[in-house]
Amino acid sequence: MAMLAFEPQVPVVFDPILTVLSLVVAMLGLFASLLISGTKTSRIAPAISGAFCGLSFAAMHYTGMFAYRVVGLVEWRFEYIVSSVLVAAVFSALAFGLLWYSRRASYFWGGVAAMVIAIVGLHFTGMTAFRVTPMAGVVPNLDPQAVTALALGIAVVAFIVVGTGFASYLIDTRVRADTKAQFYHMAAHDPLTGLPNRSSCLDYLDQVHVQSIRAKTRFSVIAIDLDRFKEVNDTLGHAAGDEVLKTLAHRLKQTLRDDEFVARIGGDEFAAILPYADHDEVHQFAHRLCSLFSLPMKIGTVNTSVGASLGIAVWPDDASIPEELLENADLAMYHAKHTSPESICFYDAEIALEVRERRQMADALKTALEENELELYYQVQMTLEKPSGTINGCEALLRWTHPRLGVVSPAVFVPVAEQNGLIGPLGEWVFRRACADAAAWDTPHRVAVNVSPVQFMDGNLPRLLHEVLLDTGLAPERLELELTEAAIIHNPTRSLQIMRQIKLLGIGVALDHFGSGFFSLETLQTFPFDRIKLDKAFVDRIGHDRQSKAIFRAVLTLGESLGIPVLAEGIETTDQMELLRRENCTEGQGYLFGHPLPCSDAEGPQTQNLKVAHAGGREPSSLLSPVAERLGKQGISLVDVSRK
Repeated sequence: MAMLAFEPQVPVVFDPILTVLSLVVAMLGLFASLLISGTKTSRIAPAISGAFCGLSFAAMHYTGMFAYRVVGLVEWRFEYIVSSVLVAAVFSALAFGLLWYSRRASYFWGGVAAMVIAIVGLHFTGMTAFRVTPMAGVVPNLDPQAVTALALGIAVVAFIVVGTGFASYLIDTRVRADTKAQFYHMAAHDPLTGLPNRSSCLDYLDQVHVQSIRAKTRFSVIAIDLDRFKEVNDTLGHAAGDEVLKTLAHRLKQTLRDDEFVARIGGDEFAAILPYADHDEVHQFAHRLCSLFSLPMKIGTVNTSVGASLGIAVWPDDASIPEELLENADLAMYHAKHTSPESICFYDAEIALEVRERRQMADALKTALEENELELYYQVQMTLEKPSGTINGCEALLRWTHPRLGVVSPAVFVPVAEQNGLIGPLGEWVFRRACADAAAWDTPHRVAVNVSPVQFMDGNLPRLLHEVLLDTGLAPERLELELTEAAIIHNPTRSLQIMRQIKLLGIGVALDHFGSGFFSLETLQTFPFDRIKLDKAFVDRIGHDRQSKAIFRAVLTLGESLGIPVLAEGIETTDQMELLRRENCTEGQGYLFGHPLPCSDAEGPQTQNLKVAHAGGREPSSLLSPVAERLGKQGISLVDVSRK
């Protein structure tokens, strides 16, 4: 448009090919300049590309000038040409450098000003280098309307280009903002459930903490752990577990109020934060969450529910910093999940001490397992027929001597193993050790191993047993698993499936502690047990309780009709043994026949036939004389058991 304003006072025409070529030169030169500046090969790359951009504009200008045809004498002044090219190159390089490395608004607008100077300086300095001397007798024949139309056309194209650039800038800015928001959401939220994640929870906890300090208000943190989520994963698959989590998250999003916050901070772990004025608000919120997690849901074609255990810690009573508050809520949740009859538990110092001790025990148990500090003891199982008792097998009993606490009962450390994910490796260690010991015995008696309910519900148990039998060389019929009703009552269908797989391997299965707590005849009818072990507490009562004796006879009759032998546990006196014999109980186990004894890693007990002597029908002070024959080659023998 500035060139159109130039009036040389001579006829002027524009060469269309060179005019279009000047546009192409500018486009290609600008594209190459931006391409060079984007490579980031060095810090001076933007300046170099800017200088190239200025040279491209100069090439565009002088190509356009060649398209400018006049009737007259044309004169070019070289110094102005060089000056125009230098102005374009230097100020374009400055503009690119300022725009590329702009950190402040002043740099940006400085780059814009430099680019304007480059273009304007190029044009007017270049036009100064151009002189036209009209030839005599020639009059200008420019059509003012054509010039105006061309000027308007150029203006329209220029505005389209500028408008397109501005629209692209707005679109790019919006896309950047949306992308940034999307990335932030991805970083702050759980991808499966859409709930805030652990990082977002900690940030929100810090914000609430600061606000509570300023406003002198209180807030609570609730740690939440699903109760039966692993069971859903094991029985229905991980896809069903994901559906459970998404369903729970959808419920939470629908029911949470403005001041309530819930995040998923782990696999099946959640955390909630609630500012409150009245302590009852915390109770109501916790019970509402507990009810929400316990509601039944349909996953595929199966109806299920999970439930949750909640631990609550409040600020400032239970902690001085947010991280400690979250940790204490987790301790209270752990207590609610494993030891408390209630599903909601508030933090206190005693709970923290108890949970920390159990966690320390779990760490010590893990170390004992890794360093082979555990030991198996064996207690004999005898036939009760006269005149002599015969050892039919041994029950493997796990023992652990803690370096500080001394001997720790399995009733204490087995639940700790179950609660801390150690029951799997612990059970595998017991299987391998018991089978290896039994395989080394001189007499092929069976070995009985107790199985935790948690371990039994593991779908990989049959595969593990198969591997252990192959590795140790023990015949499958010499291994017997002892289960309590608690191991099968919660999910009978899955339990029956696993038991059938175990039975297909040739392994026996015994129902342990029968008669303690509740029991049902349906259990005996449904599950293919090879042995019934009558609980010690029941044996203790049969000599004094007429009703217990009648039930005992009924159990023996039931076992005989079902073809399942009955073994009585906890036999400690000859009176008990004689009573059991009279009732035709065929097998027994207890201190009367020997205490549990250790066995070496490589050599097991060489079990012997034992004779039980009686003197005139009276109970001797010692039922068993010291047995000369050792049960094993490591100095292990049955011991005298004096009645106390």
